[in-house]
Amino acid sequence: MLDRVERGERVIVTRDGRAIAELRPLPRRSASAVELIERRKGLPRVDPDVLRRDIDTVIDPTL
Repeated sequence: MLDRVERGERVIVTRDGRAIAELRPLPRRSASAVELIERRKGLPRVDPDVLRRDIDTVIDPTL
């Protein structure tokens, strides 16, 4: 049963056909600052001027 929970499944525990508990995986820990920086290294660079033009084509720039 714990193997199933470890894989992400929620398991309801019953006694005499009545649900009495729920086993669920613990929330995953947040990524560290170092991990986030490493992840960002693989992302493409964003040109702010190009981004602004793209946004302006979708949203009225006078808002």
